[in-house]
Amino acid sequence: MLAIARVRSIFVGAAALALLVSGCAAAPPPAESPSDDASPGPTSGVVQTAQGPLVLDPSRDYGNRYADGVLPVGDEHWSLTDPAVGTVYLCRDMFVPDAQAGAKQRGPWFVNGNTEWDIDLKPAVQGEVTWDPQLTIEVGGGIRHLTTNDLPDHPTGEFPVGQNDPVWQWDRNPNSIQEQHLEYSLTADPAYGDQPHCMGGESGVMLTGVALFNAFDAGGRDAGAWEVQDDCDGHPQNKGEYHYHTLSRCIEDISVRTVIGFALDGFPITGPTVGDGNILTTADLDECHGITSEYELDRQTVNGYHYVMTQDFPYSVSCFRAAPVDPPR
Repeated sequence: MLAIARVRSIFVGAAALALLVSGCAAAPPPAESPSDDASPGPTSGVVQTAQGPLVLDPSRDYGNRYADGVLPVGDEHWSLTDPAVGTVYLCRDMFVPDAQAGAKQRGPWFVNGNTEWDIDLKPAVQGEVTWDPQLTIEVGGGIRHLTTNDLPDHPTGEFPVGQNDPVWQWDRNPNSIQEQHLEYSLTADPAYGDQPHCMGGESGVMLTGVALFNAFDAGGRDAGAWEVQDDCDGHPQNKGEYHYHTLSRCIEDISVRTVIGFALDGFPITGPTVGDGNILTTADLDECHGITSEYELDRQTVNGYHYVMTQDFPYSVSCFRAAPVDPPR
């Protein structure tokens, strides 16, 4: 089993899947504030790297490197010039001082000289609030058009974080979850490029209807390690946009063959599980956090490039293989 699923219960997200036509949903750029994440904006830079996509070996045992739930901390693992495995390739640095960035202090889940964090020791924001998700997907003319209200198909914690919630001592997120209107028009047939594109604060959107942000909080720290999310690994930023930085444990099917979201460049996002006890990690992926393998898309089996959400930093898309669209404002 994945480390992310070892402790907290999993809520099965059926509402968004029931609305699924052939794709996913959308979300805007991170306009972050206290207790959340602000990261670089426009996606324009391109850097030449090694030729050709990395290909999954279905016969290989990739192992279960993080079965104990202890994960590396990715603070400051970003670059403005050099895409690399385990690093987020950003278009610009807009990070704020740590004092203005979300969590105010390290929680007791930081271990081994603060170089790692233990997911089994990290609490979640309390509460079980249900929502009315609205997700529609249309594909035509080479475009995958996605519309979502950004309300998840699973329960969330109660935000703002109350003083009676034990996590208040570490992360006093003052923001409330608010309905959004987010529309994306993504290419339905993205072309793999050897020249990675840099990224801003948002990576894409998940089939739960929820926005996916990059791996950092507003201070350039590992958001998965520092910020306290709810039991489904989400929380709101200052405009009320609920979002993930990491793989939500409320996504039930996290197979490498299963599309669970889309990046801003149109490439799908899948889970990391190759087989029982056989789980991809960052070390198994390319510098953009992707790989080429078979997956199911639009009721067809596709052998192509896709991003993979992993247990470990940087968790998801770390640069774009095709030119991304701007997230809705």
